Amino acid sequence: MLTLFRNAHIYSPSDLGKKDLLTGGKTILAIADRIDPPAGMEVTIIECEGKPLIPGLIDSHVHITGGGGEGGPASRMPELQLSMMLEGGVTTVIGCLGTDGITRTVESVLMKVKTLRSQGVSAWMYTGAYQVPPPSITGDIAKDIALFEEIIGVGEVAISDHRSSVPSLTELTRITAHARVAGMIGGKAGIINIHMGDAKDPFRPLHDVVAHSEMGYRQFLPTHCNRNHYIFEDAKEYGKKGYVDITTSSYPYDPDEEIKPSIALKQLLEAGVPAENITFTSDGCGSLPLFDKEGRLVKIDMGLPSSILREIKEAIFDEKIPPMTALKVATSNPARILKLAGKGEIREGLDADLVLLDPAFNILHVMAMGKILV
Repeated sequence: MLTLFRNAHIYSPSDLGKKDLLTGGKTILAIADRIDPPAGMEVTIIECEGKPLIPGLIDSHVHITGGGGEGGPASRMPELQLSMMLEGGVTTVIGCLGTDGITRTVESVLMKVKTLRSQGVSAWMYTGAYQVPPPSITGDIAKDIALFEEIIGVGEVAISDHRSSVPSLTELTRITAHARVAGMIGGKAGIINIHMGDAKDPFRPLHDVVAHSEMGYRQFLPTHCNRNHYIFEDAKEYGKKGYVDITTSSYPYDPDEEIKPSIALKQLLEAGVPAENITFTSDGCGSLPLFDKEGRLVKIDMGLPSSILREIKEAIFDEKIPPMTALKVATSNPARILKLAGKGEIREGLDADLVLLDPAFNILHVMAMGKILV
């Protein structure tokens, strides 16, 4: 089956203007000013009338088997459903464990990755969890990365947080080095997804690893960098050296503390952080807990993948960030940082993961691996 998107305004995420785009199988076959359907072949034609066509979004921090549990068994979040991805235009997820690497397992995350792939979307995962030493399938995070095609790195390892294992400099450096070497051997990113907590000077453990080893800043992908004002101020400087990830689901649950993601993107750019160093993730199906000063759980909410497109849309329409810049944070940037082959761009030969939007950036169609799912 061939599908022809006629007269779409393509953001690849670069602005390609109005073009026709032809897909076949799982692949983007052609992009041109005019494409005539091949004679004698069945072609589905979607008349786009100049509407935006963007790459399928990549959500690279999702608790696909459910997260949470900080408030006891009743506070465990449900696992990710395919519909949660599609309603947000997300066609690729990276699964991870979080706080609960104790009763939830890396093996269950791997099986959920396989489930999502069988449902027609793309999925990878991190081995490990908050805890140090990190849980793994083989007993060795490096073997997990090197041997399992689905595993691209380690995460989310918690630092600067009362729920972390308070890893020492030696422990954090060793995890980083093992992941890096395993990534080289397995052809993966070998990156460490870092959970950033509420402690003051939260990036200090990462600065110390870089200062006392041969590891570089780009070996880390620290997330939740908009969780409070002081971590966000530090992120403006850290982001000039390494990557910073903004959690989109966190807003508006605690607006007095958190920086709204669309505004965070604008302020990071204004501070001189390269657009290529910024990513958005949802923390989907993860818990969004609020603790009081004594460390008691006050309330808990759940993240959703649809929050990414919401914040991208508001970055474009409210903060006046060009679409080609705003879209990078959940398309080409995570694809490049995490070495996701075929993802993150609209280009001939890449995977046919596409989202057709109306002029207000609401979803009309979602195509994943060449099949229309919405």
